[in-house]
Amino acid sequence: MNQSAHQSVLLNQAVESLSVKSSGRYLDATFGRGGHSQLILSQLDETGELFVVDCDPEAIEVAEKMQRQDGRLSVYADDFEQALVGMQNEGVQFDGILFDFGVSSPQIDQAERGFSFQKNGPLDMRMNNSIGMTAAEWVNTASADEMKQVFWRYAEEKNAARIARKITEVRKEKPFVTTFDLAELVSEVNPPFYKIKKHPATRVFQAIRIFINDELGQVERVLPVAFDLLKQGGRLVVISFHSLEDRLVKRFIRTLSQPAKVDRRMPVIPDDAQQPVMKSLGKPVKAVDYDENVRARSAIMRVAEKL
Repeated sequence: MNQSAHQSVLLNQAVESLSVKSSGRYLDATFGRGGHSQLILSQLDETGELFVVDCDPEAIEVAEKMQRQDGRLSVYADDFEQALVGMQNEGVQFDGILFDFGVSSPQIDQAERGFSFQKNGPLDMRMNNSIGMTAAEWVNTASADEMKQVFWRYAEEKNAARIARKITEVRKEKPFVTTFDLAELVSEVNPPFYKIKKHPATRVFQAIRIFINDELGQVERVLPVAFDLLKQGGRLVVISFHSLEDRLVKRFIRTLSQPAKVDRRMPVIPDDAQQPVMKSLGKPVKAVDYDENVRARSAIMRVAEKL
């Protein structure tokens, strides 16, 4: 999958929301295939800087190629949580930070990555496919109760219990190895009406991917770090792809946009202790209104500024 084949979600809207200063320092915390990064770089002068992060070896290969051609680019090969914590420890500050959560089209389109129920490949689903437990390893060892909880919590799969029980029955005779192994089982268990709008395995695959990569946990932990990395007046731009992610982002921005809770029993309460430290900018932007990329239809973007 070449770089041009990947369509960055809300490309112009996201970079515009960063309000790029030509000499500023910016962070693309989820590089993907570099669409957002390229547009940010085009708005920087020779003194501007862009840091990019990704844990996908193929994405890093693309980023390092860009870095060889542009000295303003710094590349971090790690998951965004660990990378940002490292920057926090180093005292790095940014004028703007962009997150584009979720799985990228190149990852979905490559059968060997194991993200797609429409392409047969190894049941993997790891963002960084060089470390960690694969989806196959989890599906073949997790208890029915654990799988049921994951399917319901991360995708609200109505037939979570039935699917989990069926998986434990089938794997006794034949372990799950490929994406089609799992997709076919889920299709058999889910009732016919599930097939009207979406593939019956959509929710199960989403839930496993989120769980395997600890996606929600990383989002929840990294947002406070991102806030700390922003300069005063810096922008935080976050693109989410499902309601659970967006809920975390919305709650985070809302909490910091409200006056801090203070103990009224204290004799003196400093005025600045009660002030909000962030403000939400504009209404959430939905990709369905702007983006022709079908896979982006569920994306929603929120923007905030550090006060």
